[in-house]
Amino acid sequence: MDVAFRKIDIDVYDEDALQDSELYEADSRDPAQVLGDARARQASVRSLLAKNDIAGALTDILENAPYGPNVEDAKTMSLQSLLTILNSTKSTEIPAVIKSLSMDSQDTLMKYLYKGMAMSGWADSNASVLLSWHEKLTEIAGTGCIVRTMTDRRTV
Repeated sequence: MDVAFRKIDIDVYDEDALQDSELYEADSRDPAQVLGDARARQASVRSLLAKNDIAGALTDILENAPYGPNVEDAKTMSLQSLLTILNSTKSTEIPAVIKSLSMDSQDTLMKYLYKGMAMSGWADSNASVLLSWHEKLTEIAGTGCIVRTMTDRRTV
């Protein structure tokens, strides 16, 4: 049976096919600048955590999250910083921290939680922390946060 027809990319012949670049605005900064910003935010997060300012550290890492292609190093660095924040937060402080975030920041946090759960090796040691944050975030932000995260094409 000939199955070669399944390997043909028919979107090449369709003028109306949407490309990823048409679905969302890519980060206007160049990859080196995005990586530099991620390093600066990582240092800022460490400083804020030393002062026990969990909400400030979380806000700092969630605003201007790296999106788009060619910024994988910055995305990984941001995820590592976020996991450091999540792991250093007491479970009793989580609701207050989440309530202090804007709706956009809550959506970005949900993206990071899903990314952390999807990565093999990382989620093994952080699974209970990620699930705890997911539970609290869903209680506070509602299921709309999950829907917005799943339908947004920008990935962290």
